[in-house]
Amino acid sequence: MLVSKIEDIRDLDAAFTIREKVFVEEQGVPTADEYDQYEKTAHHYLATSNGVPCGAARWRQTEKGIKLERFAVLPEYRNQEVGSHLLHKILQDVKAAHPDKEIYLHAQLPAVSFYARQGFETVGDLFTECDIDHFKMILRD
Repeated sequence: MLVSKIEDIRDLDAAFTIREKVFVEEQGVPTADEYDQYEKTAHHYLATSNGVPCGAARWRQTEKGIKLERFAVLPEYRNQEVGSHLLHKILQDVKAAHPDKEIYLHAQLPAVSFYARQGFETVGDLFTECDIDHFKMILRD
């Protein structure tokens, strides 16, 4: 399993293809909601297994801290620690670049336990984005 920060347009295309399959096709998120004004400024990552793209994620700086977003793993690669590898690489890079910033994300309900095992804690009430239930979660070190 290799996770790397995306520097090449072909890798970004691969990440977008993964997001399209997971969020738009599988979860029914409208394409217009999946891609936003932060695509050009966010830091994108791609996970590959034996050279095959299988997961993607991004992070960006906000007024509230560092927001981790768009974690997507292709169905055939789930439960193989792809998400863990993506998260660990991103956290390593974020902590090196922004050691004093709060790190947070909006977790879909089925992913809350995954993020909790990685040190995140839910804050606030359940809310809906794109007709999908989420909790805000903050990294507690």
